[in-house]
Amino acid sequence: MTPYFADTFYFLAMLNPRDEAHARVATVSATLRRPLVTTGWVLTEVADALAGTPARRLFRQFLHRLQSDPRATIVPFSADLFERGIELYDERPDKAWSLTDCLSFVVMQEHGLAEALTGDHHFEQAGFTAMLQ
Repeated sequence: MTPYFADTFYFLAMLNPRDEAHARVATVSATLRRPLVTTGWVLTEVADALAGTPARRLFRQFLHRLQSDPRATIVPFSADLFERGIELYDERPDKAWSLTDCLSFVVMQEHGLAEALTGDHHFEQAGFTAMLQ
């Protein structure tokens, strides 16, 4: 079964009941049967987004659940992957893609993933399907 790529958008909407995408994400999460792939960089973005909020305390618990889930793969930080993300970032000055987006696109290509749990239109620009658009 081909996994979904899980983006920052998905995790933040899942963790924040006041997020406008929360209900949509909760519905998708409840029916999710396919495995997830994400990256250390996406998880860094999630932690950074929660840093100045009362939800900061949720990050450790969320991370532990994700790490314990046998259906979840967290692609770790590596110098090689970082360099390939920077190459894509440099190659596309016409796009407003973040470096984390570029790293996600590289991982999706490497893992043969076409669908991302995100509402970020950058994934669509890069040729992937944003499942939460």
